[in-house]
Amino acid sequence: QVEVAESGGGSVQAGESLRLSCLVSGKTWTVGGMAWYRRASGKERELVARITRGGVPREYADSVKGRFKISRDNDKNRVDLQMDNLRPEDSAVYYCYASASGLDYWGQGTQVTVST
Repeated sequence: QVEVAESGGGSVQAGESLRLSCLVSGKTWTVGGMAWYRRASGKERELVARITRGGVPREYADSVKGRFKISRDNDKNRVDLQMDNLRPEDSAVYYCYASASGLDYWGQGTQVTVST
């Protein structure tokens, strides 16, 4: 069993930055790849960024390339998403995802709101 919990959301103005964190607990040694997803109001969930078990970023959504950076610290059981130069279209609930022992684990989500 693995638990995933996000933190760090909030309300900012366009151009500002936020850093989201995802802490993993439980059977952390079983966790493989992890990712951040988001769901904007009225839209489907989309992949924002994903990272390998070893901490290598593997994919970014085109809309966030060059602005967002995913990182991982396995000693701290943590994956972060540094979000710079935020835009109103980045407003969404951000979810942390972890794959462990063939199962999918999701956090509750953290709201990010970017105003003009």
